Amino acid sequence: MWITLAFLSAALLGFYDTFKKHSLRDNAVIPILFLNTLFCALIFTPVIIASAAGVVEPSSGWHIPPPEWHTHRYILVKALIVLSSWISGYYAMKQLPLTIVGPINATRPVMTIVGALLIFGEELNTWQWAGVAIAVASFYFMSRSGRREGISFSHNRWIYFLVGAAILGAASGLYDKYLMSPAETGGAGLNKMAVQSWYNIYQCIMMGVVMVVIWWPQRSASTPFEWRWSILFISLFLTAADFVYFYALTFPDAMIAVVSMVRRGSVVVSFLCGALMFKEKNLRSKTVDLLLVLAGLACLWIGTHG
Repeated sequence: MWITLAFLSAALLGFYDTFKKHSLRDNAVIPILFLNTLFCALIFTPVIIASAAGVVEPSSGWHIPPPEWHTHRYILVKALIVLSSWISGYYAMKQLPLTIVGPINATRPVMTIVGALLIFGEELNTWQWAGVAIAVASFYFMSRSGRREGISFSHNRWIYFLVGAAILGAASGLYDKYLMSPAETGGAGLNKMAVQSWYNIYQCIMMGVVMVVIWWPQRSASTPFEWRWSILFISLFLTAADFVYFYALTFPDAMIAVVSMVRRGSVVVSFLCGALMFKEKNLRSKTVDLLLVLAGLACLWIGTHG
């Protein structure tokens, strides 16, 4: 069940990246990111209020228990990690082709796997290792294909922004596994709805401060902001993808290394959207590399259900 949820989360993330790219083209980054966090917070605020008022019962999967202070501290750390990753990733997404961003983001599972092996002691079977190896190779070749577009990976600062976002995203994935794992197995044992709802609210507050203190005084000297409906869809698809992702991690046998790898399958959706919607280049060589991604995901599926 958890592997199916991971694939669903991947598809939703692919559309999330597509709407993000559409929103950021020739547009101001900070207001879009603030609105993203605001919409996500607004989605969960009624559920928090309804849970506190007893309208949503504790037996419901949508119930959000009131977190204690020590729980809020865990969630604040989560919000800081994710927001730092988003800020770096949004600026990189604005400047780079979607078919370049996807493959670099796809390196996150490699970092997550190393962390999962070292921190959680997870073990992969032969099929899963084969899937990881094929996927890593495909991501490398896709990155090489991107260089044909004249983007120097060693001298382009937006590449560094994107790599930094990937590292922070991998750290967030490992932290999620700790937060979702039961206390008896060494985890924090937090409620998935409490984490998803409150970290979005904290991110909104943090981005509100960034918006007022940094962007607003300098807005006339930067790229002007233009409202687009795709900005709203960023929040909707991200919320759905995260809800499915957190639910997958609540299964006792869920492996963060595999879940993170499968979620990077979002590159398939974003790749297709980059080709069809944004008319990006060098698609023939990138298509061959993309088939390797699918082969890697197939090995992961076989290894999980074998």
